[in-house]
Amino acid sequence: MQYLFYEDSGAKNIKLIGDNHHYIFKVRRQKQGEMIALRNLKNDILYIYKIISIDKKEAFLELLEEKQLVINANKKLHIGWCLIEPKNIEKVLPTLNEMGVEKITFIYCKRSQQNIKIDFERLHRIVLNSSQQCGRSKMMEFEMANSLKEFLGKYPKSYMLNFSQNHISKTSEIETIIIGCEGGFGDDEIKLFDESKIIGFDTPLILKSESAVCAAVSKLIL
Repeated sequence: MQYLFYEDSGAKNIKLIGDNHHYIFKVRRQKQGEMIALRNLKNDILYIYKIISIDKKEAFLELLEEKQLVINANKKLHIGWCLIEPKNIEKVLPTLNEMGVEKITFIYCKRSQQNIKIDFERLHRIVLNSSQQCGRSKMMEFEMANSLKEFLGKYPKSYMLNFSQNHISKTSEIETIIIGCEGGFGDDEIKLFDESKIIGFDTPLILKSESAVCAAVSKLIL
């Protein structure tokens, strides 16, 4: 754990109870007198607290130091992701968060299941837990788009990941990339893009949507 998220981080004295108390003292097994780093994720400050006292249900911490510390990926990347099953999104979301994806927009594409609903509170909890472990100081953002055409109206410089001899690489100057759902894109969706804006992998193999998004992010960010 790189830090603990605590909404009131920055206060001179704070009290840990409930899940935070259980995690720090039952799971992490930290002791009285030790230091612990906290963030409120409203700013880029890392707050260092000393554990003053602990009992079975609560612990008191005192602020010792605060320092500006920005930890994010070296390159910004926005993913437009045609909707797939939420359980499959949730499996790879911590990985995408650790690699530094700045934002994901979920898109109702032609071959997406139109009845899928995203639980954004659940996704927020997943990336919050991931951020505490990997240390990133800014939370991943989420939004929705009702169609690929709507998404392109807002992000016209987007690239499409599809079958192409224009191969994706680390040197590709891409800030927004669109990943298809199972079954790929419809012909009318592909026609929305100039050929120069369609890129692919140098492989004859067909990837699942969640495999493709992880592969694209690793090539563009890491």
